Amino acid sequence: MEQAFPRPPLLKQIPRYVWNVLLWGAAGLYATAICLGRVFLQVPNGHPVSRDLSPSLWVALSLLLAAPVGAALRRPVSAFCLLLVESAAAVVFTSHTPWEWLLVLAAMDALLLYLAAVRPRRISILAATLALAAQVAEIQCSNIQGKPPFQISAVPLASVILAAWSIGNSVRQHGAYAEALRIQAAAQAVTAERLRIARELHDQVAHDIGVIAIQAGAAGLILDTRPEHARTALSVIEVTSRETLAGLRRMLVSLRRAEADEYSTTEPAVGLEALPRLADRSAAAGVEVQVAWNGARRPLPPEVDLAAFRIIQEAVTNVVRHSTARQCLVHVEFRPAELVIDVLDEGRGEPRDTPARTAAGFGIAGMRERVALLGGLFSAGPRPEGGFQVTARLPA
Repeated sequence: MEQAFPRPPLLKQIPRYVWNVLLWGAAGLYATAICLGRVFLQVPNGHPVSRDLSPSLWVALSLLLAAPVGAALRRPVSAFCLLLVESAAAVVFTSHTPWEWLLVLAAMDALLLYLAAVRPRRISILAATLALAAQVAEIQCSNIQGKPPFQISAVPLASVILAAWSIGNSVRQHGAYAEALRIQAAAQAVTAERLRIARELHDQVAHDIGVIAIQAGAAGLILDTRPEHARTALSVIEVTSRETLAGLRRMLVSLRRAEADEYSTTEPAVGLEALPRLADRSAAAGVEVQVAWNGARRPLPPEVDLAAFRIIQEAVTNVVRHSTARQCLVHVEFRPAELVIDVLDEGRGEPRDTPARTAAGFGIAGMRERVALLGGLFSAGPRPEGGFQVTARLPA
């Protein structure tokens, strides 16, 4: 099944070259607005429109002022510094009308917002400080030179700069937070996949290795006195080890294929239909497994079918390895909204006299984890009348 991914935001779908075209187009409009203002508007109070600048030089100056806007996407820091220098030079060497100066301020504040969104905080704070200092200095310089007063103080300038920096910094923080969440989610996915693989390896191998260990121990004890039974045990070891190796190979193949579905493999996933084979292997290890089915059997979701089989397999493995019981009862009940599994034995819970008795196990914890992942209920413990019982209730 093909995995569906959410579509990226609309602005993320716009190619980078489109943004470049839009920025340079905005820069052209910015330069055109300044030039047209110089042609059609007059500075208030009779001040001259320029200081001995020819129209061609003024067009060149307007284009130079607009250049940082077009370069903002690729070189935001350089574009911001260039705009600071150019705006200061324009105030010193030309006469600005208020609306022209507001255009310069708007470009500077917009560039500051973008700079705060894409660069570290220390750089954006320095840029905001320089922008405020430059704008206040330009006002003072204009007043000293007798240019038209702009009727604006440092307070609104600082407010606009602070707002631009805050918005840009919030965008940067949001991006950093989203990236941190993505990295954390990826790490959690890797951990979950490792746990799943470890769970599968344990569930698939533990039972077979337990059978091999018991048969090997028995063969060693009766090799001299009952060689025919020893040969039978060795034959069981050979068959079980081959099947275990084949199962491991199938698991590795399914992992390498990296299917989108967690439970999809090149073969149908193992499930409750494999219980007869499990019973045969357990019988070879000396434990008779009786399976009782209750309720109307129906197809189960793959994850529930797999979990049910693995829980039964692990519970039977524990009987084989850690109990003196010779018989194990497995009850599988199909209820309307759940699947109930009971695995019980009548042994005394004493470990068998085999090399497997010293092995540390993760069986009960693994079964409990499987059931919890599916939202079910799990219990395991000694029975009052003797033996051990494992019960799992899986939503199905």
